Amino acid sequence: MIPFLIIIITFILTEFSAWANHKFIMHGLMWYFHADHHKKDHKSIFERNDIFFLIYAIPSWLCIMFGMMNGYAWYTWVGFGIALYGLAYFFVHDIIIHQRFKLFTKSTNLYVLALRRAHKMHHKHVGKYDGESFGMLFINPKYFKEAKKLKASQN
Repeated sequence: MIPFLIIIITFILTEFSAWANHKFIMHGLMWYFHADHHKKDHKSIFERNDIFFLIYAIPSWLCIMFGMMNGYAWYTWVGFGIALYGLAYFFVHDIIIHQRFKLFTKSTNLYVLALRRAHKMHHKHVGKYDGESFGMLFINPKYFKEAKKLKASQN
């Protein structure tokens, strides 16, 4: 039961870490790598922005590896929590929101519509400054209100 709780708590904390990293690092010191995510300047399926997966992949891998080498120490489960968040990020951000792979393109789910709206508002700003909605899973309730209006207009 404790490993499961560590995984879930780590997953939730990683969302807050991702918000802070996105706002202060990706839209700050490392804007060069993130800029092509806001304004495409290439034809590749890959972006310079994809390098940010290393911020989470490396600590996740190290926690899992060293944790397993030390009898499945508590940080093993931290590593799995970070990895689970990475999987959720790929699925939600790259597949559902940006549709880098054409799956789930016609969703009418309220949460998905709100996520897409929040992210669209984030991408409204092509520059480094004046951004909004830096999180991925926890979004401002105003986007649910907008999604409800959008869904009502589609019916």
